[in-house]
Amino acid sequence: MTKNRELIAILRGLTTDRCIRVSEILIAAGFNKLEVPLNSPKPLDTILAMQEKFGSSVIIGAGTVTKVSEVNNLSGLGCQMIVSPNTDKDVIKATKDKGMLSFPGVLTPSDCFSAINSGADALKIFPAFKLGIDGFKAMKAVLPSDVKTYGVGGINENHFHEWLLAGLTGFGIGSNLFHPSMNDDDIKTTAKKIVIEYDSWFAER
Repeated sequence: MTKNRELIAILRGLTTDRCIRVSEILIAAGFNKLEVPLNSPKPLDTILAMQEKFGSSVIIGAGTVTKVSEVNNLSGLGCQMIVSPNTDKDVIKATKDKGMLSFPGVLTPSDCFSAINSGADALKIFPAFKLGIDGFKAMKAVLPSDVKTYGVGGINENHFHEWLLAGLTGFGIGSNLFHPSMNDDDIKTTAKKIVIEYDSWFAER
């Protein structure tokens, strides 16, 4: 289950001095995709440290990536996944040219097909709470059936089952999972709760 668990830990505000311990906690709980947004303190140093330590076992990525120059810099660090808040064809194409996974942010059918046609690996529905489940269902009906979709923004573990029932692939979890003010025990408790709730959906199928 762990290898296929479609949960992305969004670690906004993570500092380099904490990144190894926080990553260890999340990986032990069952997360296999860790994202450090570029508006975190010294994100490149943090991503490099995480990539060197955990890159062979989990996917280490960068978030809030909006420029091709950022993609190029991140590629040099061995970064494996590029997540954006928007749909930018140039960023997507640069990401794929560098051999990294591309997860652009989308909210409309036009965004979705622009991202798909540019080579995106998955679609980040953002902000998911704004689209809502009914809006997602309508959009999902016109998307290729094999396109992966991740809900980000305003979704916590209490909403997982209804979104998965609607056809969502997985979730990006941010401040509910990690905030710089949280201690290690808080992160561990929350991470376990999120993974258990996600896994319960598949246990019931």
